[in-house]
Amino acid sequence: MDATGRPSTGQVILLATSSAVTAILYAIYRQKSKIVHSLKGAKKVTLDQDLKNVLMEAPGKCIPYAVIEGVVRSVKETLSSHFVENCKGVVQRLTLQEHKMVWNRTTHLWNDCEKIIHQRTNTTNFDLVPQEGGADVAVRVLKPLDAAELSLETVYEKFHPSVQSFTDAISHYISGERPKGIQEREEMLMVGAAVTGVGELVLDSHTIKLQPPKQGMRYYLSGLDFEALLQKHESSVRLWKILSVLCGLSTLAVLLFLLQKQYRHRRERRRLRQMQESMAAGGDAAHACVVCLSSQRSCVFLECGHVCSCDKCYQSLPRPPRCPICRQDISRVVPLYNS
Repeated sequence: MDATGRPSTGQVILLATSSAVTAILYAIYRQKSKIVHSLKGAKKVTLDQDLKNVLMEAPGKCIPYAVIEGVVRSVKETLSSHFVENCKGVVQRLTLQEHKMVWNRTTHLWNDCEKIIHQRTNTTNFDLVPQEGGADVAVRVLKPLDAAELSLETVYEKFHPSVQSFTDAISHYISGERPKGIQEREEMLMVGAAVTGVGELVLDSHTIKLQPPKQGMRYYLSGLDFEALLQKHESSVRLWKILSVLCGLSTLAVLLFLLQKQYRHRRERRRLRQMQESMAAGGDAAHACVVCLSSQRSCVFLECGHVCSCDKCYQSLPRPPRCPICRQDISRVVPLYNS
């Protein structure tokens, strides 16, 4: 607070920053809560012979948000791993990732840095079929790459360290970047993998299709079962809720601190104004204590002889006491009685 009672620039920045962070955390918490709410409202259906009848009876032959569990089966052809024999899948992702050390000029430390320099994803049509088998029913999965959680299994991973000469090492230290190597990784959605699909389930002619839902709901193709998927998102909601509450409490504490300072400043100004008004109305300004300006002068300071203070203010003077008017040492005090 400055002399006018207004918050300082630092306090205003602190309050604004804390409020903004609280708003961001609360927005994320609300978004996560909506996801959990929509998952709890999803209709869980069984992948069996009765699924077509259920869809026939549904409005528009569609369940807007459904949960279905099954195993992956390719429709025609499968994707083969580039590195592992007899490894078949329906989604394949190849990634080249660069690892390097970057010099931080602020902390004066080398920090690890990762950067994807190339990534390619291949897909082929696939179905979800019952885990037990036997039932001649399948659900065609559309747009798997649009899923918020696409569970891919890492089937191959290898790190190729970079080879550096002495000249390269010197140039890297000068530039502030030291390459460590290239990591090569292959991930696949394997044929026969158990998958939980959450999305829009429709009956198109004689084909049951699982596709991304409308109205902003999330599309999932997860390797977790539905209960584990739901618990994962509920844990995330609790975490963001705790963070938003803690940040909100800190924002409230800063606000209360500033309001308390403002209240004390206004109260002090009001007290001084009332004292000045009472002294002006009573004509006692000449007899008021020069320290507190409220009590009557009641002390004679010796040897200087000044009458300028009340007894309470005299007791609060620093030791050894000195006259507030002339700054001479006070050897003794004689009480002054006004008749």
